[in-house]
Amino acid sequence: MNTAAKHFKIINSKTGYVIYYFSLSADLEAEQLKQEIDKTIAQVAIKNGLYRQTIYWEEIKDTE
Repeated sequence: MNTAAKHFKIINSKTGYVIYYFSLSADLEAEQLKQEIDKTIAQVAIKNGLYRQTIYWEEIKDTE
């Protein structure tokens, strides 16, 4: 994975399945990062016809 980006996955809490993967710049400040994650979660919820409260995100960590 590119070290200049942080990688995330969005998970449907009802099924436990990952429904979306995305990356954001590692240079973003904490508040900007939170805003971009929230915006992406809202878009994914709308696209998949889900309530915002039924999905959550996790950062994908490199295990090397």
